[in-house]
Amino acid sequence: MVPARIRLSLVALTIVGVGVTTCLVSEAAAPAHKAMALFDHPPAAVAAATGGPNFAPIVRQFGPTVVHINVRGETMATSGPDVSQLPPQLRNSPFFQFFQPFQNQAPREVPTQGLGSGFIIGSNGLVLTNAHVVKGAKNVTVTLTDHRTFKAQVLGFDSKTDIAVLKIPATNLPTVRLVDPSSLQPGDWVLAIGSPYGFYNTVTAGIVSAKSRSLPDDNMVPFIQTDVAVNPGNSGGPLFNTRGEVVGINSQIFTQTGAFEGLSFAIPINVAETIAKQIIAKGHVEHAKLGITVQTVSQQLANSFGLQTPRGALVANVSEASPAAKAGIKEGDIILSVNGDPVNDSADLPMMIGMMKPGQSVRLGVWSNRHETMVNATLGSFSPDVSVADASGGAGRGIGMQVRPLKPAEAQQANVRQGLIVETVSGAAEQAGVQSGDILLAVDGKPVNSVMQVRAILKGAGKTVALLIQRGTNRIFVPVEIG
Repeated sequence: MVPARIRLSLVALTIVGVGVTTCLVSEAAAPAHKAMALFDHPPAAVAAATGGPNFAPIVRQFGPTVVHINVRGETMATSGPDVSQLPPQLRNSPFFQFFQPFQNQAPREVPTQGLGSGFIIGSNGLVLTNAHVVKGAKNVTVTLTDHRTFKAQVLGFDSKTDIAVLKIPATNLPTVRLVDPSSLQPGDWVLAIGSPYGFYNTVTAGIVSAKSRSLPDDNMVPFIQTDVAVNPGNSGGPLFNTRGEVVGINSQIFTQTGAFEGLSFAIPINVAETIAKQIIAKGHVEHAKLGITVQTVSQQLANSFGLQTPRGALVANVSEASPAAKAGIKEGDIILSVNGDPVNDSADLPMMIGMMKPGQSVRLGVWSNRHETMVNATLGSFSPDVSVADASGGAGRGIGMQVRPLKPAEAQQANVRQGLIVETVSGAAEQAGVQSGDILLAVDGKPVNSVMQVRAILKGAGKTVALLIQRGTNRIFVPVEIG
């Protein structure tokens, strides 16, 4: 029996016509700092601890800061049956003419309506929410707990971190208190307030399950994982600690059904603060980049590069003329720290770099040629070609791989200057994920252009070697155990 596929869902509620659907995801750690002086910060409430946390004081004080967001827009759709999906025997029948009037109808705009949540961060009408709640909206309205409704202006949003800032024409509004979530620990109680399925100011509670979670297509955000019940419509609502301070923005869930199943994810509020400042000041957000592709350092890869423990981000590819290339970083280097802060996993690096500003200078701790050096780099502006690759593990004895030099046409097509093409693969290399047609670019960080070079490197290698493989336009280090 094939297990049901778990899918990552954004928790805004979208209504198209009369159907209700949950929006699916198709779309680094921010430096810790104090709450922004830009926002209003009333004194924090404290939850009573008698017989477990009592969140009632928090809800009484800060419930009015949570708003309901209604979004109206339009989406392109076609009406009538999709004739291309009809079976061939029906398309070829004399009755097919009756379906022809429905063919190739021009798409038309269909009204859509979405629901979400948000919270007031400025008494002058500033509201924080998720970007996916308001992205593409033509009309956004915000409803307060006193039932007043305002048409909202979207000051800006950032899809990479899923943060948006709204402005409503109101003053003297109650506001939340934002606090650095770095002191938050797994097991701590937290609560959410939002509008799941349109039920205004619904309160749910749970505990922090984990911190610094990296999710697919969201590699700039170190998510806070909780077991707080979050459902469609909760998107953009606040996550409070037991002192009534906002530590995160409820954003996504893992689900098989489209509804809550125990895995909820919130954007840390310090990430949101950094993004909100840029949106309020400039209306848009800039993210920095190094211009590299990185992957996780497994124990086998650590052994191959002479690193005692598997840590850091292994550089699998360096973009030409990128900040990393200009700083001398090369494929096979392992980035261990950024400005003195350790990079414990490859997921940490895009979070750390992405939250910095283009043009900013950073000092990187780089493991290269089996020792650590310090490298200075000036960051560029983020582009979509920066991604995170995953490494495959290798097992077994022997390489089990036959290679040959690339022909000039093959090298030109692959856009490489040197390398060997993999003819056949078996044994440990096959188990590690190497495939026929892959291009072998380097072994243990040393570029290769001949079979003799590979043999010489393997002769002096230890029990594990790291093969730099290019498949299509993607590059990745693959660890392989040898005899």
